[in-house]
Amino acid sequence: GATTVICSDKTGTLTRNEMTARRVVSAAGTLIAEGAGYAPEGALALPPGHAAPSPSAEWLLQCGLLCNDALLLERDGHWQVDGDPMEGALIALAAKAGLTHATVRATWPRLDEIPFDAAYRYMATLHRAPDGGAVLFVKGAPEQILALCGRQLGAGGEAEPLDHRYWDDAIADAAAAGERVLGFAIRHLETEPAALGFEHVGQLAFLGVIGFIDPPRQEAIAAVADCHAAGIAVKMITGDHGATAAAIARQLGIAENPQVVTGRDLDHVSDADLPALARQASVFARTSPEHKLRVVGALQ
Repeated sequence: GATTVICSDKTGTLTRNEMTARRVVSAAGTLIAEGAGYAPEGALALPPGHAAPSPSAEWLLQCGLLCNDALLLERDGHWQVDGDPMEGALIALAAKAGLTHATVRATWPRLDEIPFDAAYRYMATLHRAPDGGAVLFVKGAPEQILALCGRQLGAGGEAEPLDHRYWDDAIADAAAAGERVLGFAIRHLETEPAALGFEHVGQLAFLGVIGFIDPPRQEAIAAVADCHAAGIAVKMITGDHGATAAAIARQLGIAENPQVVTGRDLDHVSDADLPALARQASVFARTSPEHKLRVVGALQ
């Protein structure tokens, strides 16, 4: 009876955490994947004039398949993910393009990895290439991956200068549609390093972005409405992209025009000024656990 504010995570709490990879953007354009859930069934709608995915799109799909720890399993006619839901969705997406999970992983054996961590917001895996040498695949928050890239993979698979505006627009379009967005990059190494270190995660070529849909829970929409009727404010605190979080917040009824504050914004707000900002904002995006504690402490 004394509750005035509820702060909630987004993925799996306000949304179903049932990912479907929907949008694939490479330098050659945008592919839209058909189908829903984790079933590896459905087609990839190609850009006009394309009979098959471009080399850049193929590298992007392969990166999503190899920089990946999940397994996709069929049980009693239903496809389920053993592991991270977004990684499972990437396996299903690759299958729609004709890439077989087991075959690709056997052809590109993993040598080493850097697991995902919220501190640096990416995952990297090192693989032995079939034709010799090694290849580093990286996936993570798109703005973080772009910051590690000096080039991009062109439509034909060649390296070319990075087009920041093109990628910023692609990320914004996907996020505005409520999609979660991952960025992907590659680096070819002439020799296999003895161990994969952070010093290798640089001089990358950006491959593209993939957008995932994760629909809101119907019961969460009703719960938000009940909270508002009782005079309880609801605030979303998530590690997701600000535009994605805002779109989901609108679908959930948290706010018609949600004010979004990012973790970077919070880093520049003093403890004295934070309570007023925390009351005004309804969405906190790209946050770390430390940011979450600061917001809740300020509201308390």
